[in-house]
Amino acid sequence: MNFNVKPVSNELCEKLNHKINQKTKPPGSLGKLENIALKIGNIQNTLTPTLNNPAIIVFASDHGIALEGVSAFPQEVTYQMVYNFLNGGAGINVFARQNNIEVIVVDSGVNYDFKDAKGLINAKIGYSTKNYLHEPAMTIEECLAAIQKGADIVDKVYKKGCNIIGFGEMGIANTSSASIIMNKICDIPIEMCIGRGTGHDDSGLSRKKEILKRAVEKHKIDNDPLKILSTFGGFEIAMCCGAILKACENKMIVIMDGFIITSALLIACKLNINVLDYCIFSHKSNEDGHIKMLNWLKAEPVLNLELRLGEGTGAAICYPIIKSAVTFLNEMASFESAGVANKNQ
Repeated sequence: MNFNVKPVSNELCEKLNHKINQKTKPPGSLGKLENIALKIGNIQNTLTPTLNNPAIIVFASDHGIALEGVSAFPQEVTYQMVYNFLNGGAGINVFARQNNIEVIVVDSGVNYDFKDAKGLINAKIGYSTKNYLHEPAMTIEECLAAIQKGADIVDKVYKKGCNIIGFGEMGIANTSSASIIMNKICDIPIEMCIGRGTGHDDSGLSRKKEILKRAVEKHKIDNDPLKILSTFGGFEIAMCCGAILKACENKMIVIMDGFIITSALLIACKLNINVLDYCIFSHKSNEDGHIKMLNWLKAEPVLNLELRLGEGTGAAICYPIIKSAVTFLNEMASFESAGVANKNQ
């Protein structure tokens, strides 16, 4: 699978830095906003970047491993939450409405027949992945199909004029998949990758660790990212991986969310390392392991609000900060235009 993600050109970097430093402020005084403005200017290769038609795609799927009790919630919560998204009542809907972000909901592989639910994109690969305690979660063919569907969905959004996008997910037990992907890609012991997910108590967390250790021991696979994804992933994680790759190929700004979405990025960057040039990391999740993912990626998150909801909520909450970075770059006066003396040379 070949996505033509090219590295971001830095040919305007010097001019962008000069523009940022000539604003009526002490150098560096807008902190991370300056870094974000520089990154977006480089992605769009312009001194006057714009943010157009922001969108967040929420991919939903079920996981066979949920049948082993690795989540504190029953599997039917996945389809119930999809209806909540469609009805506008979830966290992601609230924050997206606040910030004028379109929310797009995708059935990647929920164990439920939604029939023709209004507003839902049907991209179902299957009714849940298999239980990877006993067999691979999906075939390589299913994995590739999910990646392609995620890419196709993003491409349609891009062609409607969107140039900044985030991703969310819903899938009971998907922190288990993300933990194993992290273990395999980052080479971090599995015990250090597993957190409480939807809210396990100590007993539930111990069971989750025991089940996932057994699953990892069962499948003796190499470091091929597609084998890792097909063996332990979810349809929603695979679709998100394809979506990230296509968004970056289209030179879109990608707002990364938390633990699950970052696990999809781990696979995507193994397929094409240039994707990291297009990513802004919205926040550090309160899920154990996410900070280790960010450290492995050498990524600096914008926020630390102790979030662990998923759904793309971190990306939605971060969006107005990203907008502030672009706005100051475009609208803040320079020392020269404002007739303000610069610092002594």
